[in-house]
Amino acid sequence: MNIPSYVARNARKYPQQEAVVEPNARHTWAELNQRVNQLANYLHDEHGVDFGHRVALLLPNNFAFIVSYFAVQRLGAVVVPVNVRLATPELEYIIEDSGSDLVITCELTDAAIKPLADNGTNVIWMDNIDDLLSGLDSDEFELNVDQDDACALLYTSGTTGKPKGVLFNHNALSAVGTMFAVEMEYKPTSRILSLMPFTHSAPLNLCLVGGTMVGATHVVAPTFTPDLLLDLVEKERTTHFFGAPVAYLLTAQHSDIGNRDLSSMTHWIYGGGPLASEHTNLARKAFRSDKFYCVYGLTEAGPTGCVLLPEEHGAKAGSIGKRAAYNTEVRLVDDNNEPVPAGEPGELQLTGEGIMLGYWQNPDATDDTLTGDGWLKTGDIAIQDEDGYYWVKDRQKDIIISGGVNIYPREIEDALAEHPAVLESAVIGVDHPEWGETVRACVVLNRELSDPEATLKEHLKPLLADYKIPRQFMVMDELPHNANGKVLKHELRELLD
Repeated sequence: MNIPSYVARNARKYPQQEAVVEPNARHTWAELNQRVNQLANYLHDEHGVDFGHRVALLLPNNFAFIVSYFAVQRLGAVVVPVNVRLATPELEYIIEDSGSDLVITCELTDAAIKPLADNGTNVIWMDNIDDLLSGLDSDEFELNVDQDDACALLYTSGTTGKPKGVLFNHNALSAVGTMFAVEMEYKPTSRILSLMPFTHSAPLNLCLVGGTMVGATHVVAPTFTPDLLLDLVEKERTTHFFGAPVAYLLTAQHSDIGNRDLSSMTHWIYGGGPLASEHTNLARKAFRSDKFYCVYGLTEAGPTGCVLLPEEHGAKAGSIGKRAAYNTEVRLVDDNNEPVPAGEPGELQLTGEGIMLGYWQNPDATDDTLTGDGWLKTGDIAIQDEDGYYWVKDRQKDIIISGGVNIYPREIEDALAEHPAVLESAVIGVDHPEWGETVRACVVLNRELSDPEATLKEHLKPLLADYKIPRQFMVMDELPHNANGKVLKHELRELLD
């Protein structure tokens, strides 16, 4: 089946069940399917969108995004979800690079596109979907879309340069959606809360696509705040939530969390980075739950990769688990793609049906990332412990080389997380005239320390070798994050230059 076919099937199976719940509106599967058909016909008849065309979505998590996503794919066209926080030049780059024929937006997220619209970019505003589509043809668009046809083009966050387009077909998204539905026990009665932006692969492919495949209800809102998370869990009796670690850490500090009824939640899922042992304990206590799942993967893999289950958090919090997720395989290899022994660092590589077709119009980067035998190079350096659990040490590009010795920032960040005053940290290398690089720790504190540098150095002494202890500390109000909560170390380096 192609991805929009699941919407049509749900409309037949569960016509009056809630498909999408917004803060101020509710929509059934029958209504969603009708709007998808109407928009598909409108895009084709009025804007010429056809098979293989690219259509950019500059929308928050709302009904308009979901309708647009499935409508574009129903035409056999390719959806290009775009981060709503991009500036105009960044947005212009993605539109031009993807060759998008049309941009769909709304007043909440149109600031960056307005200058481009004034210069001729084809833009549709979807602020009132009822007015736009009311009375239009709701017959399903007749088109033979195959599972092998491309359907989504997601741009990487650009942490190491210009964003690259990651191209998927229907088969890959079905495999990834199935993986998450199996691993997280999605059912038609599940209520999936999505506050992380659908312009990123995990909320989009794991939550929206995976939930749609089984007919679950999507509870959505345009942004994330701790208040909104707690309010919607309590009001809508949601069952699943995916968020970056920082979303859990911020919400855990909410003054009213202990008074909220969060008992409906069966799966608290986090990804984009592990939760260190101390932060896991903090979250479990604050949320009054042990139902925490860590998922590891890359956009280029769908995302899919590894999973750490709730019962494994007690001893292995901070790892990404010991097995690959459903539909996926994992291996740890050296520079020659040979397996490395336990305790030795190697690169994590993944394979499975959810792997990307390749980078959009970038065969060199594709060849650098995909091996000849069907594996994806993640660029993540990890070790496997004696129990088989994988521990990500760092990105290859983030390794600090000081005096010829490799230092893994993740190891230092995990040690810093064990101090109760540290909310979040990021460790980077800075130029040093003698050693090549030295270690700098950027920390966000949740309470004041009289001498943060001395206190944290003393904390790290029994945990790390001397050469790993940061020589420089900087206390910050916040770290730069992308829209999915991942720390942007390249921006941190630019800020501190």
